[in-house]
Amino acid sequence: MQSNKLSRFIVYAVLIYFAVYYLLPLYVMLTTSVKTMDEIRGGNLLSFPMHITFAAWSKAWGSACTGVECTGLAPFFWNSVRMVIPAVAISTTLGAINGYILSKWKFPGSELVFALLMYGLYIPFQVLLLPMATTEGWLGIASSTTGLVFVHVVCGIASTTLFFRNFYVGIPDELINAARLDGAGFWRIFWRIVLPMSIPILMVTLIWQFTQIWNDFLFGLVFSAGGSQPITVGLNNLANTSTTVKEYNVDMAAAIIAALPTIFVYVAAGKYFVRGLAAGAVKG
Repeated sequence: MQSNKLSRFIVYAVLIYFAVYYLLPLYVMLTTSVKTMDEIRGGNLLSFPMHITFAAWSKAWGSACTGVECTGLAPFFWNSVRMVIPAVAISTTLGAINGYILSKWKFPGSELVFALLMYGLYIPFQVLLLPMATTEGWLGIASSTTGLVFVHVVCGIASTTLFFRNFYVGIPDELINAARLDGAGFWRIFWRIVLPMSIPILMVTLIWQFTQIWNDFLFGLVFSAGGSQPITVGLNNLANTSTTVKEYNVDMAAAIIAALPTIFVYVAAGKYFVRGLAAGAVKG
């Protein structure tokens, strides 16, 4: 009995240690963001702020724009919101339909199509920059939010298709065949039977796509300009702004603001992410 208690104590002690160690950078960011620069210069990195101020947060969020240059993250934040919502919705919808077709409505060459989509997962994004820029130029959507949505949808189809296809493989074919015998067509089966069963994998895909798109810097830097730049580009611009004094509290506040949406998504839907993976997201 004593041995079991000791083992449990050791396990919890180790877990708490690693949790504190993992969260230490977040603590430093939070405390630094609410300190004054005088306190940052004269204090200890791990010390708790003596006088809490949110002036750095206000400056990091500021929304003043002059021409094509903006100070603060607010304009970039809303650019990312306008980009991420349609990009996630479209790529997830297309992935669900593709996965449904490739798992339950196979056609001659469907395995080749799936293999080519999977091959797309292994192509470095840097290789896509030139052809994607050329395509956007032809479509007339270069350096715009629409262009960013287009890029993320195209690059997200392969991964979303993989998630949904592997999940749908686990749905009994008898269920689909019975619906066909009852006269249900392609779309009715999808909307009335398959999609309602897809909540776990749908949450996995939404979280995955949201995180990937919101945190993307490469595409945001290359395919946007001026008023269409996302928050990752805005954060980089803010951190690299040439000033006489480096404002670490503003940089830390800006970094937290940029991370808040993804943190919120994981906190709100994290349990569905784990449940979706366990339900078959990585099977197949």
